[in-house]
Amino acid sequence: MPTGLRRRIRTAFKEGAGDDGNAVVEFIFLGVLLLVPLVYFIVALGQVQGASYAVTGAADHAAKVYAAADPAGTPEAAARDAAGLAFSDFGFDASGMEMDVTCSAACLAPGSTVTVTVAFDVPLPLFASIPGLDLAPVRVDSTSMQTVERFGS
Repeated sequence: MPTGLRRRIRTAFKEGAGDDGNAVVEFIFLGVLLLVPLVYFIVALGQVQGASYAVTGAADHAAKVYAAADPAGTPEAAARDAAGLAFSDFGFDASGMEMDVTCSAACLAPGSTVTVTVAFDVPLPLFASIPGLDLAPVRVDSTSMQTVERFGS
């Protein structure tokens, strides 16, 4: 190999010697920059999915408790307690839950149907802990219907 060519190759390698290790730094920086929003998006989707399960369970349990309640008692309070318990099982605050009960005929009359609708505004992860900031861009709801038994126990 000619001497001039060797000299140029050595010079080219020496000039690029200052960039050693930059690829690792760029990889870590871009990895974190792209990975953090992706992980947050996955956590937010998990929050919405958990809230949808909580709302479904709360509506179902509240309708069952209301339909089986004693007419002389307080069926709406019992249904709200059952919905709150089912809701808190998924780690959500039951105070943010909205519940609506409707009946097809006279409530708790044999053969009538009870319809319970539960709705909840899902807060964004990490933003819910900031006081005064109410970010809940997703609303989930569920409806459950139960028939009151024709023959009481």
